[in-house]
Amino acid sequence: MRKLRVVIAKPGLDGHDRGAKVIARALRDAGMEVIYTGLRQTPEMIAAAALQEDADVIGLSILSGAHNHIAPRLMALLKQKGLDDVLVVIGGIIPDVDIPKLKEIGVKGIFLPGTPMQDIIEFINTHTRARV
Repeated sequence: MRKLRVVIAKPGLDGHDRGAKVIARALRDAGMEVIYTGLRQTPEMIAAAALQEDADVIGLSILSGAHNHIAPRLMALLKQKGLDDVLVVIGGIIPDVDIPKLKEIGVKGIFLPGTPMQDIIEFINTHTRARV
């Protein structure tokens, strides 16, 4: 069975990517193949990367408060590209009041600061369908 392919993206104008890099390293250490797209990614760039990389998972790191703009656009693009089976998770500063709407549009996992790495790894392993 092939390794899970995870695209880690830092959308929006926020330039703080330490958390994204820490997550990328933890997922890689857990046996996943990780593609880090870098800073200032648009939803279009993220969807294109997921398609090109045959991603099983997209992980967004959002600290800027732009999640209510970025996530709906990304989810619509994924659906248009036939990638609605890709697991989408978000880590960062997400107010509790926004979590139900994000889950309603298809974001499966939301991880706030302080979430143990092992919880994120187990969530991804549990919620990603196996592909050979």
